[in-house]
Amino acid sequence: MASKKSSAPLTFDLPSALITKIKTLRNGHGLRSASEVVRLAMDQFDFERCVPVSVPHRQISVRITNEQRAKLKRYAKKKDTSVGELLRLAVENLAAKPAKRK
Repeated sequence: MASKKSSAPLTFDLPSALITKIKTLRNGHGLRSASEVVRLAMDQFDFERCVPVSVPHRQISVRITNEQRAKLKRYAKKKDTSVGELLRLAVENLAAKPAKRK
């Protein structure tokens, strides 16, 4: 087991299903915390052989109105998600070309 002498907090996002699995693993392995589950998983995982699947991300800066910023924050809170996720959804759903006018 990892030493408790030196540790530092690490914050990262996980899907809800994986958080549920951590709880199940805690019970199944008789561990006291999510930290213990993560340390055990890291000790047993073969990082050398893993092939992570990742979608490349880049940060961009854009200008939006104060009203749009307020709208994003309001809906992020209402939908229990991040502003970034709402922006991704909005851009993904934007048509490639404007709709033809009748």
